[in-house]
Amino acid sequence: MPARRTALSAATVLLISALALAGCSGGVEQPAADPAGPAAAGTSPLQNPDGTRSGLAPLTSPEDRKAGRDLIAGVATAAAGPKDGYDRNEFGPAWTDNVDGVPGGHNNCDTRNDLLARDGRSVERKAGSSCTVTAMTIDDPYTGKTVRWSKQQASKIQIDHVMPLSYDWQMGASKWDKAKRVQIANDPLNLVPADGSQNASKGDSGPATWLPANTAVRCSYAVRFAQVSLKYQLPVTAADKKAMLQQCDG
Repeated sequence: MPARRTALSAATVLLISALALAGCSGGVEQPAADPAGPAAAGTSPLQNPDGTRSGLAPLTSPEDRKAGRDLIAGVATAAAGPKDGYDRNEFGPAWTDNVDGVPGGHNNCDTRNDLLARDGRSVERKAGSSCTVTAMTIDDPYTGKTVRWSKQQASKIQIDHVMPLSYDWQMGASKWDKAKRVQIANDPLNLVPADGSQNASKGDSGPATWLPANTAVRCSYAVRFAQVSLKYQLPVTAADKKAMLQQCDG
């Protein structure tokens, strides 16, 4: 009898091993090693209306691109006003946490670090801090490249205002009170961590004169520009609206 129990145990071990191998070979779907990995490439702007989810995923299906065109179609147009009086300080201190009415305000972490943490993975923080990001990996939507970023190369990844602040000023923000300008400057809907050289080349351009180098996200970028425009009831120029529609096959 003891010998029989030993034989049965050996058979059981062999059966368990066979099942495990079958599972690894595709018979059973295995969880990803890094559950955050697939999401790290970005979120569709259509599924991210408040900007709290990471990145800027391409819109590829005909249905999504039509939904993008429909959203852009609701954007008002107007001629750009003068740039006279514009100053970055009119939109409050850069990356202030002292902002009302937008996600992340008053959370004891400045806007820049909130955005790096939102879009980064394998995020490292300064010792003793729950806020300051010192290193991360990010899937840059504007170039389509994966970048390992560290604070020692801070300018390699910059935070882009999708609808630039100077553009906002010219399209109506010059007439707002200071609190509303601080909102749009720190609203995650209007902010995308991206390649520093791309951000520098953009300046205060609208979509008619600047688009991300990564053509795959241009429709998504146009949709995000429209989302900011609609939320803050800021028009865009007619040329910019036309360019936005074109990115989504309009």
